[in-house]
Amino acid sequence: MLAILALICITLILMSGVGRADTPPFALHPDNPHVFLFRGGPTLLITSAEHYGAVLNLDFDYAKYLDTLAADGMNHTRMFVGAYCEPDGAFKIARNTLAPAAGRFICPWARSDQPGYANGGNKFDLSRWDEAYFARLRDFVSRASERGIVIEINLFCPFYGEEQWVLSPMNARNNVNDLGTVSKDAAYTLDGHGGLLAVQEAMVRKVVGELQGFDNIYYEVMNEPYIRKVPRDWEHHIVDVIVAAEAGPAHRHLISMNIANHQAKVEDPHPAVSLFNFHYAFPPVTVAMNYALGRALGDNETGFAGTSDARYRMEAWAFILAGGALYNNLDYSFTVGHEDGSFAYPDTQPGGGSRALRRQLRALAEFMRSLDFVRMSPHAELVHGLPDGVSAQALAEPGKQYAVYLYRPEAGAWGRSASVALALPAGAYRGCWLDCETGITTEFAFEHAGGEKSLPSPAFTHDVALRIAAAD
Repeated sequence: MLAILALICITLILMSGVGRADTPPFALHPDNPHVFLFRGGPTLLITSAEHYGAVLNLDFDYAKYLDTLAADGMNHTRMFVGAYCEPDGAFKIARNTLAPAAGRFICPWARSDQPGYANGGNKFDLSRWDEAYFARLRDFVSRASERGIVIEINLFCPFYGEEQWVLSPMNARNNVNDLGTVSKDAAYTLDGHGGLLAVQEAMVRKVVGELQGFDNIYYEVMNEPYIRKVPRDWEHHIVDVIVAAEAGPAHRHLISMNIANHQAKVEDPHPAVSLFNFHYAFPPVTVAMNYALGRALGDNETGFAGTSDARYRMEAWAFILAGGALYNNLDYSFTVGHEDGSFAYPDTQPGGGSRALRRQLRALAEFMRSLDFVRMSPHAELVHGLPDGVSAQALAEPGKQYAVYLYRPEAGAWGRSASVALALPAGAYRGCWLDCETGITTEFAFEHAGGEKSLPSPAFTHDVALRIAAAD
C-alpha cells in the first residue's frame, strides 16, 4: 500500500508540470520563434503583476501573491534583483512594493557591521553575499515553478534621479568598500564606473549560478536603460557575462533586453538576446516594426494612461493579436498586506490593475490557447470594412484559422456592432465572437463560396474578438 501511495504521489508531481533540473528552460518555440516553449507546450506570457518588489521587500508575502496569480490564470511576473529600489512616494505610487519600509530592504549583498544605510540598518559589504536573500530568491522562484509561473529576473535598473541613487547599495555612501564614488549615470558604464563593473559582473554570475536549475525564468539585463542613456556596450557586456556564466550547463536561459517606451526599431541586436521588451506599447506598431527579427516581442510594463481596466485590456489584446508574445500589466492592486490583489488604490495612481482586469486577461489567455497559434502570423491586411474609429489586429493561418481583435482606442463607450469583411477561401467554417470585457460568447457557423465574407459582430462597449476555424 505504501508503495502504491508513493507511486501516486510521484505521478501527481510529474503531472503538475513542475520543472526539474534536467528540464529545458523556458525558450523560444523551435517552430515559431515569435512565441515561447515551456514544459513541452507552446506558450504566451499574459499577466497583471506587482511592481517588481516581491523578493527585495521583506514585508511582501510572495507566497500569497503567487497563489493569487495562479488562481487568476496568470502565468508571469517580473522582479527586480535588488541593485535598485525606490523611496516611498516615487512616481506617485501608493504603497509601492519597490519601496520597502525602513530596515526591510534585502538584496544580494550582505549587511556590514557599520550603521548608515540610507533607509535604515547597516551599510552593505559588496564583497559578501547575503545568503538569506538568496534563500528567499530561490524559494520565490521555486514556488512560482510549482504554479507554472515564469519569472523575469530583471538584473538592473538605471537611477532615474538622486532619490533612487541615494538608496542603492552601489552608492559609496551605502557600502563599506569605498566603491561607487561616481554619479548615478556613471554607475552603468564600461569605464568611469568607480569600481562597480566588477561588482555588477559578480552579482550577475552569483544570481545565474543560484538559479541555474530552474526552468521557469529568463533574464532581462536592465529595466528602461534608455531613460538615462545607459551605453549599449554596457548592456551587451552584461549579456556576455550571462552567456559565459551559463557556458557549462546543457541548458541556457533566455535573455531579454528592454528596448524603448512605446515603439522603436531594434538595431544590431545581440545574437544571444531572444526577447525584446517594450513599455506602454499601445497601439502595437512596434510589433510590425520588429517582427522580421524572428524573435519574441513583449510589452512588459504598462501605465501612465489612467486607472481604467479597459485601457490596459485593449493594450493586452492588441499587442498579442498583433503578433506579440508577452504582456505584463503593472498591477497596483498588489501591495504589502494586499498580496491577494485587493488594494483599492487612489485615482492618482500612474496605472491600473484589478481582479476584474485579471479575469479579462485570463479570457485573452484562454482565447489564445483555443488556437494553434504557433502556426499563425500577423495578417491585419485580411480585415476590411471597419467603421470609423474601430481598429483591428489579426492573426491567421490562411485557409485554416483566423483571430481578429476589434477595438476603439479612443476613450468612451460605444455600444454598437461592427461588420468585418474578411477574405476567406471557399469552405465550411465555425466561429465565435467574444466580448472582451464581459466574457460573453456568441457561436456561429457558415458555408462560404470564397472571397470576402461579411461578419457582423454583436454590439460591444470597447472591444470584441473573433475566432474562425475551417470546419473539419
